[in-house]
Amino acid sequence: MSGPCLVAKVRGVMDYVTQLELRGQLTQVIDRAERAVVLDLADVSFCDSAGLNVLLGARREAERAAVVMGLACVPDKLHRVLEITGADQVLRVFATVAEAEAALSS
Repeated sequence: MSGPCLVAKVRGVMDYVTQLELRGQLTQVIDRAERAVVLDLADVSFCDSAGLNVLLGARREAERAAVVMGLACVPDKLHRVLEITGADQVLRVFATVAEAEAALSS
């Protein structure tokens, strides 16, 4: 935890197989957050529509809990998926964790 932001690293595959576990883990992170959550996605190797759905659901859950959520270090392929689907208009995307923390802490 760094100030008011809780940073969580997401690693590996975000897909149909991992969605339930990922959803549960993100719920725990959001529950522990005071004001903001930054998901560091640098180590995500693959994300399909199920993984994207988990991110969108986590954003809604964070919003209900009065916690702001941002994504940082999004791999190029995932960033392209966010752009194509328009999810980048709903999810806050930052180049670095530090940039996300600065924006979400204020």
